[in-house]
Amino acid sequence: GALRNAFVGQLLITICATLIGVPVGVLGGTFLAEYARGRKIARLISILSDIMVSVPSIVIGTFIYAVVVRPVGHFNGWAGALALSIIMVPVVLRTTEDMLSLVPWTLREAAFALGAPYYKVITQVVYRGAATGILTGVLLSIARVAGETAPLLFTSFNNSFFSTDMKQPVASLTVTIFQYAMGPYDNWHEQAWAASFVITLFILLLTITGRLIIKWRYK
Repeated sequence: GALRNAFVGQLLITICATLIGVPVGVLGGTFLAEYARGRKIARLISILSDIMVSVPSIVIGTFIYAVVVRPVGHFNGWAGALALSIIMVPVVLRTTEDMLSLVPWTLREAAFALGAPYYKVITQVVYRGAATGILTGVLLSIARVAGETAPLLFTSFNNSFFSTDMKQPVASLTVTIFQYAMGPYDNWHEQAWAASFVITLFILLLTITGRLIIKWRYK
């Protein structure tokens, strides 16, 4: 009768979304900043990622419902993680591109002069110089999706019971808040307020952490 299932489900979905969205976003930002610098395709992808940032999350939820949930035949946690990862990708991509672009080109030239191949220059020189900014973008993207409800209504839906099976409907804190707030029972309302406080505190801590990292790295 409490919120353990919702906490565990939200944690599972968010972790899976992070594992999907962050690598795609970092690799996309690396491609734009390093391999497609100054090309038309880079500008096109940047514009598309800016558009994706402003797309309502419910649109992404309905898209994943159409391409994943409907063919499978039932709601599932992986669909929810995929929807949240799509929301994360443009945030991480743009942050990674901007941070890598700030690394001076002379550092790359110095590594080239020592005979380092381009992929080692990126992984051992450029990434190290931009690691703090990329990490901040990752934290902000997690904070962005941690409070999303609409995509999960169409994908992972909800589960009144404790379940860690991502192939089936999984409980999430945001959808539980929505359902409990709409319910007729006072204890549901109290739990919805408590869950809302926890999510707000979590997002606040992530945002403060990102700001402190920026302040520490770029004094």
